Amino acid sequence: MFAATSCTNPSTPAGHEGYVYEQPRFFGSGGYQGSLIGPSNYGFSLLRNKVLNVDMRPNTYTERFNILANDDLNISFDFHVVISIKSGAVKDVVESFGSDNWYERYVKETFRTFVRDAVQQYDSRELKAKREQIAQRVTSKLKAYLDNTPFDVKQVVIGNINYPEIVANAVEKKLAAQQLLAEKETQKAIAQKDAEIRIEEAKGIAEAQKIINATLTPNYLQLEAINAQLKMAESPNHSTVYIPVGTNGIPLVKGTQ
Repeated sequence: MFAATSCTNPSTPAGHEGYVYEQPRFFGSGGYQGSLIGPSNYGFSLLRNKVLNVDMRPNTYTERFNILANDDLNISFDFHVVISIKSGAVKDVVESFGSDNWYERYVKETFRTFVRDAVQQYDSRELKAKREQIAQRVTSKLKAYLDNTPFDVKQVVIGNINYPEIVANAVEKKLAAQQLLAEKETQKAIAQKDAEIRIEEAKGIAEAQKIINATLTPNYLQLEAINAQLKMAESPNHSTVYIPVGTNGIPLVKGTQ
């Protein structure tokens, strides 16, 4: 991210700011000469001016964690923070914050502390659901910490949260059991509906039988027998013999060729 150049015409590329300094002479102290906002150059120099070019664009810094959650389960994950340097602050960065080591010297450990404090407030099973709240908490604390510095926090993001293998296997088994239970509940509901349909069908058959039985009176049967006799009598293909039987006068009918 930083580069030192010794030349007669110190230059700074786009997206960077240059800290121009003079190497000490036999007479005089040398030191800071001015700043460059890239792309630009400092102009002719008698081989004494140099430049440290600082990348001012947002950069992502990733920290990997293995942290005990509130329920003492070891959770591993990555935490990413995007930080840029405020325009015009290159002199402050170089002289007060360690130049090219500013993140390691001034931000890294504090950032890691904020992450640990935020994560350890939750049980392991809550972490994925609380991911956004954790990121917001860390962002707020880191912004407050860097408020009066040249550094601007753009975004804080939690990467994939990885549980120990035994926990991951347990979660998979639980999900499989829940899916099987859901299937069983569906099968049960289908069976209940089928039973209800059969009951309704049986009720319909019973009701129909009840209606039929109620209509099969002696008079109704005698009427049906008479109608049958009339149809047989009207047929030209056979002769009919009527044999009266029973007290109701309904005959037995026998057809002959």
